[in-house]
Amino acid sequence: MSGHGFHVHGPHDHELEHAAHSNDDFSSKIAVFTAIMATVGALIGYQGGATQNEAAMFKNSAAIKKTEAANKWSHYQSKSSKQNLAELALAIPGINAEKYQSEVERYKKEKEDIKKEAEALEMDVTHLEESSEHSLHEHHRWAQSMTAIQIAISLAAIALLTKKKWLQWSSFSVAGLGVAIAVLAWQHI
Repeated sequence: MSGHGFHVHGPHDHELEHAAHSNDDFSSKIAVFTAIMATVGALIGYQGGATQNEAAMFKNSAAIKKTEAANKWSHYQSKSSKQNLAELALAIPGINAEKYQSEVERYKKEKEDIKKEAEALEMDVTHLEESSEHSLHEHHRWAQSMTAIQIAISLAAIALLTKKKWLQWSSFSVAGLGVAIAVLAWQHI
């Protein structure tokens, strides 16, 4: 936080700043590594958020299409009821049978068109839900990658504070794992 010359830094920030201005090779490598991983993490975080939003949009569109399909099926049902009434009217003696027979045929034709529309909407729903699931799976990959990058940064901070080489290599390994998972996410695997 900065304001009127007053600065507050976390211990890790101070250590990174100190390492960047020193001749300590170990600290310099960790400082550069941490900065790179923070940048990579920001990119991964962006991609993770984008795929999460994409999954939500597909799911929302599927819900809208599902409602449209339900409305079409309700319309289909109302045409079926009218057709049934027209068919019943045909059985009443002394009624204009020709009029009701033409209505029965008209309702059958209208129902066919409505049924095709409703089935097409249901296919759209299925496709949108599959797309949502795919995007959500991709989001999980990005989240796994981001978690690994965050762990790598934490290990780097501990390595910097303790000057332990094995922690440095652990940090590099976990970062490599995070990048590998990001590649899987990028390739939609």
